[in-house]
Amino acid sequence: MFQPAWQKSSYSIGPEGACLEVALAPGGLIRLRESDDPARVITTTPTTWATLLGSVKAGRFTAVPGGHVVAVRQR
Repeated sequence: MFQPAWQKSSYSIGPEGACLEVALAPGGLIRLRESDDPARVITTTPTTWATLLGSVKAGRFTAVPGGHVVAVRQR
């Protein structure tokens, strides 16, 4: 059985260390999970992952107070 090698984000915040973890999956796919809920995994393509990262770096998201959710900023 395939065991992904999870890598934690270097931008982890909070005393409990809740953060995004990422791993490569068979077939070149990308797996994502939150460290405080490791059973829930999202699988995506490298293209979609790169688009998300580009949008985050471009400042198209903002944190929602009181949660781990992000919202898209309208331009």
